[in-house]
Amino acid sequence: MADLLNLPTWADGEYIHAVVETQRGSTCKLDLDTKLGVFMLAKPLMAGLSYPYDWGFIPSTKAPDGDPLDVLIVHEAKTYPGVVLICRPVGVLEVEQKSGGKTERNDRVFAVPDRSPLETDLKDVRDLPSRAREELEEFFRATNALENKALRFLGWRGPKHAIKTIRRLEK
Repeated sequence: MADLLNLPTWADGEYIHAVVETQRGSTCKLDLDTKLGVFMLAKPLMAGLSYPYDWGFIPSTKAPDGDPLDVLIVHEAKTYPGVVLICRPVGVLEVEQKSGGKTERNDRVFAVPDRSPLETDLKDVRDLPSRAREELEEFFRATNALENKALRFLGWRGPKHAIKTIRRLEK
């Protein structure tokens, strides 16, 4: 298997690589186990909860929590773990996570695949309806509900800020 964690962050000056860990519709979270080179069950989600879009990471980045920077890939297709998509960043949800008395940032970048005809008009995540953004916040809160983690949402930012965040966290 390719070294997915260390692929180039950028496909070109505008688009990033995004590695899918958990596909849209999944009722459990998968993580890449780098030692074994396979995707493993990280946790089942609460009953009735599933991923609204493909979830993964941006390679060759390191977020404050020590993992690669998270990315939610907004598109109607359902892919598979290990698929690498070329995506345009459209924004970021800034998140503060508290666990075990420790507080750290755990932002989520939002991106749209370059070959996704239904979502090419989405240029800024803040253009999503407010209800859609609220539902995404509740999804993130619910995925952590059974893990002693408290999330505080600091705000939605646009594509320029997403790009700055990605560049700041490149290894």
